[in-house]
Amino acid sequence: MTVSSLTQLNALTGGLFLLSTFGIIAMRQVLGCLKMFVLQSIFLAISALLLGYLHQSIHLFAVAAITLLVKPTLIPYLLQRTVGNEVTARREISQLINIPTSLLVAVGLTIVAYFVATPLLAAAGGAVAGVNLPIGIACLLLGAYTVTVRREALPQIIGILTMENGAFFAGIAIAPDLPLIAELSAAFDVLVIALVMGILTRKIHERMGSTTVSDLKTLKEV
Repeated sequence: MTVSSLTQLNALTGGLFLLSTFGIIAMRQVLGCLKMFVLQSIFLAISALLLGYLHQSIHLFAVAAITLLVKPTLIPYLLQRTVGNEVTARREISQLINIPTSLLVAVGLTIVAYFVATPLLAAAGGAVAGVNLPIGIACLLLGAYTVTVRREALPQIIGILTMENGAFFAGIAIAPDLPLIAELSAAFDVLVIALVMGILTRKIHERMGSTTVSDLKTLKEV
């Protein structure tokens, strides 16, 4: 497979990665957001695999394998097991801004991300970085936006994991030979964060009958 073909496939993967991030914002159900996160993580792994083949980097092959093991499989399983079906099957997510407006904001943030990435591309270099870096920054911004507008704990967790995916999507293009131990430690940290946040979400739901984070203020001592 030629370098041009790999670059084009990576660009297609990047577009699908960004589209799945928009899907997280567009979904009204918790389970739908989780499914979009699974798709996003799969596209991240595919990009790492393509770049590993392009750079002949064993580190990127390892990133692809670790990503497929942890993010599309283990994290959703742990979240559903710890949070429970009652929360993940919730029909409507409580949020500050409606879906159409959120999608318009997401488009604006994506444009901002491309402007922010432009001066960084000269230092990063390469056609691959020209795809991954702006998309990764856009995903960081969209994940932060998701955390901001969603009121419930589990969608906020997915927003945090989305930000981490964005950082990795940019990182695999600008630092393809990052030591494997760094990838393992990052994957372990994300796994622990997802598990702890899932347990906390379940406890919030058991105590409050809701996973709306703003309701936590009622738990303060008088």
